[in-house]
Amino acid sequence: MSSSRPIASRAGADAPRDFVSSVVHSFRSASPLAQELLARDLEACSDDGDAPDDEAVGQDSDSDDGHTLTLYRRPSGIAYGSIRPTQGPSRLDLEPVLTREERQLSRDAERSLLRDNHLLPPKHPVVEKPSLIRRWYKSLFNTKVPISESDAESAAAPSGRETEVSPLLGTRAARSPASHEHLNEQWEAAVAEGKIKTTWQREAKTIALYSRSLIVTFVLQYSINVASIFAVGRIGKLELGAVSLATMTANITCYAPFQGLATSLDTLCAQAYGSGHRHLVGLQCQRMTVFLWLLIIPVAAVWSQAEPILALLIPEKRSAELAAQYLHVSLLGVPAMVAFEAGKRFVQAQGLFHATTYVLMIAAPLNILLNYLFVWRFGWGFVGAPIAVVVTQNLLPLLLFLYVWLIDGHQCWGGFSKRAFANWGPMVRLALPGMIMVTAEWFAFEILTLASGQFGTSYLAAQSVLVTLTSLTYQIPFPLSIAGSTRVANLIGAKLAGAARTSAKVTFVGGFLVGMFNLTVVAAFRYQIPLLFTQDPEVVEIVAQAIPVCAVMQLFDGMAGVAHGLLRGIGRQEIGGYANLGAYYLVALPVAFGLSFGLDWKLEGLWFGVTIGLILVGLIEYWFIYQSDWDRAVREAEDRNHTG
Repeated sequence: MSSSRPIASRAGADAPRDFVSSVVHSFRSASPLAQELLARDLEACSDDGDAPDDEAVGQDSDSDDGHTLTLYRRPSGIAYGSIRPTQGPSRLDLEPVLTREERQLSRDAERSLLRDNHLLPPKHPVVEKPSLIRRWYKSLFNTKVPISESDAESAAAPSGRETEVSPLLGTRAARSPASHEHLNEQWEAAVAEGKIKTTWQREAKTIALYSRSLIVTFVLQYSINVASIFAVGRIGKLELGAVSLATMTANITCYAPFQGLATSLDTLCAQAYGSGHRHLVGLQCQRMTVFLWLLIIPVAAVWSQAEPILALLIPEKRSAELAAQYLHVSLLGVPAMVAFEAGKRFVQAQGLFHATTYVLMIAAPLNILLNYLFVWRFGWGFVGAPIAVVVTQNLLPLLLFLYVWLIDGHQCWGGFSKRAFANWGPMVRLALPGMIMVTAEWFAFEILTLASGQFGTSYLAAQSVLVTLTSLTYQIPFPLSIAGSTRVANLIGAKLAGAARTSAKVTFVGGFLVGMFNLTVVAAFRYQIPLLFTQDPEVVEIVAQAIPVCAVMQLFDGMAGVAHGLLRGIGRQEIGGYANLGAYYLVALPVAFGLSFGLDWKLEGLWFGVTIGLILVGLIEYWFIYQSDWDRAVREAEDRNHTG
């Protein structure tokens, strides 16, 4: 696993080798680089006479000293893509810094688990003679751990002796009001005694609660790009294919690399937030924003020559022309996209995860309205779609700024600083692994769009429908994988290996059920779904022929996403990264090209190859999870938290 020792700087001929070595090392653990960057910033603050904030974040006045088995972790590392959302390298080796509200959530979760294990009195009075319906409901949804007959007899029998653990483990003592005054001691003693267990009902309830708001956020974010596809698809199949081609180009050359680089803020902002110097959170965001704004210059150079470049890759010249037009307009929204990605990490580091949801609840419906007005009402046609996206992208950071200024989050903003133009080295080395991971995963799917353009305009338009459909359905299993990852990491960090295994099983079943649901819906409406995008009969027929393959893919897509989340939960996310890269590039893409071009299966061949790759990814990852030593994962997590 990762080392906690800082990376020493070297000079001379060893510098290139050391840079490569640090990048490879940071792929597995970015903590030393983050510590190096934080140390430099803290030294600069010290030189300027800045002192830590009096009320360090997470050090609330009501915090309990020695409370080490925290049961609350927040999901982070989320990159909202325009096609498939991804997560950058996980930071499980960082001790979570809790706000006051999060600390209360942690206490509530611990208290609830103590009740479920009969170590605290029930929250509601026990009904002596429940009704038949109540008994049925309780048998299905009750989260309490069943008591064995021997435990029930020993709990009912009067105890003649009191020990130092009897206030926690004895039923009579647990029911006394005094037990609530020592919740932390009770929790730690119960964990040490191995008394904390969980049920599938509790884990299902918790994971559903975690993923609920994430699903809403992902769907809202994705709708910004989907709205333009729906609007343009009604114009014609040429325009529909051009949108897909433009989106593919934008994802590979800009959105994926930029969002991958921005995932480093999930580590940098979290450590800055926990250092007590809250203004450093704003400094990290400024530094990343300036860095990405400079990278827009080469992106603009590529997009300005998009038409001749795309014309070399696809036979349809008009599609290349429209796609280039889309990119030229979309360039006006890239600076705002960068600011929003950095601002999103700024509020997430403070535990304000609902901030982006509130912003999207305003921006997403407005984007739909703008697409209708610009494309159809004002008669701007194809060019109206990218204009609507640009307006929405520029609105997102503005709304987030208003939230921070007027509602919450401004405490971590120390104003604009010239330090944003310095100390970029560790930040870049920390950001590169995230960029490689995100870009590699996106490129494997985006290359299918480029390949489909070789079959003609109708197939390119059909590919646009299939990509949009599969990406939309992915907005359900991916948040579920984040919830499962968060819950498993939560329980691992609290030294509850058995409970973590139970939660992993529940997440696995949830992924299977979601995959079956998506499969059923997609297969049942194979002829109705393409009509939502286009009325062209040729495109509709091509989509309907390929949808059965995409429907089967839904099951394995969801299962693979959940498996990757579980690997992140036990701190072995690098296995998922290697499995993804190997399965996609060594198996999926060669099979896809062989079937689509060699056997002339066209789109069915492309998606069949991806399905084979997802099956392989799932098999590798689930085999590794099945063989994993969960007790060892607990020990490794404990070591990371002590040394991180």
